Amino acid sequence: MFTGSMPALVTPFRNGELDLDTLKRLVEWHIAEGSTGLVPVGTTGESPTLTHEEHETVIAEVVKAAAGRVPVIAGAGSNNTVETIRFVEFAARIGADAALVVTPYYNKPTQRGMIAHFTAAHDCAEIPIIIYNIPGRSVVDMTPATMGELAKLPRIVGVKDATGDLARVSQQRITCGPEFTQLSGEDATALGFNAHGGVGCISVTANVAPQLCAQFQAATLAGDYKLALEYQDKLMPLHQAIFIEPGLVGAKYAMSKLGLCSEEVRSPLTGLEDSTKAVIDAAMKHAGLL
Repeated sequence: MFTGSMPALVTPFRNGELDLDTLKRLVEWHIAEGSTGLVPVGTTGESPTLTHEEHETVIAEVVKAAAGRVPVIAGAGSNNTVETIRFVEFAARIGADAALVVTPYYNKPTQRGMIAHFTAAHDCAEIPIIIYNIPGRSVVDMTPATMGELAKLPRIVGVKDATGDLARVSQQRITCGPEFTQLSGEDATALGFNAHGGVGCISVTANVAPQLCAQFQAATLAGDYKLALEYQDKLMPLHQAIFIEPGLVGAKYAMSKLGLCSEEVRSPLTGLEDSTKAVIDAAMKHAGLL
């Protein structure tokens, strides 16, 4: 159910407020461009600076706009287990297809603590859970052994893996089983990730180039790695350019160049340096987007 190219949706703002009309247009655009799923209110959706009410509003609007045409994986993570339960229960209640739950950041829990956290998220609602393992942001790393223990729970169905360690895919196939859904959380290594057994990517670049990212994913899943490499060569400069500064800022700038949304972000993030904009512009031209 969860395969292919799924943009980690930006949250558009206008004058500091949610821009829901633009959000709905983005949902339509992504579906038309071939995205196979939508992931609202992850880090790329600026979840750290949304209120709880804004967080829930964005998820509800995306689920309503998608209307079952593609699956919606709702961001539901927190470093607070009680807060995570609130978001998971909400995602289930409004009809999201899964909840994306990040490893608890800042607290630095042990592997045992992560098992307790994800078990609580699993048990609170009848909705599939995708683990989000991103040690570079959360400072904790869920081991393949821990993930294998959690994969025994019936509704913990997959992982968004942003470790950048391609060996993890094979290791997690051993501990979690080959049917466990493994999604890349890093655009630049998504080619190798799928070659190891991954089945898709929750992508930042897909905010800007959804059709190319969808075609790239389709090629890998068809086993046509020669074609996939051609797409990779076209997209790689954009993958790199978007992350010169925080990725969501780069994505919003690139989207603004395409007339899709404002480049507005919330503090403590700031707009891009002109030098970064120039690199993104060049990467967009290389990809044929400008």
